[in-house]
Amino acid sequence: MKEFALIFRLKDISDFRPSPEQMQERMNWLAGIASQNKLTDKGNTFLPNVGSAKTVKPNNVVTDGACTEIKEFISGYVLIKADTIDEAVEIAKGNPIFDQVGGNIEVREVLKRD
Repeated sequence: MKEFALIFRLKDISDFRPSPEQMQERMNWLAGIASQNKLTDKGNTFLPNVGSAKTVKPNNVVTDGACTEIKEFISGYVLIKADTIDEAVEIAKGNPIFDQVGGNIEVREVLKRD
């Protein structure tokens, strides 16, 4: 079985703070993955404010914020197990974030080093 990162992106900073009901829906989605023994890391949430991130570029150039070139921001990630990327995509499709606030989920295979 392979490991995949589901990387959550939101379009607007105001979408970052879910209501208690929205948060419960998201936790239920994670619990469903965990009940199938496919959740390898519950992930983390990143702070959305500019002061909480820096980007280091060539020639020791440091800028405030993460991914300042894009309008979306990465809000967090989880790691899951799946046999194929298509299976991981199907798991991602079930995330309630799409009905709640939009945004998107990038699905990336994690390279496992022995």
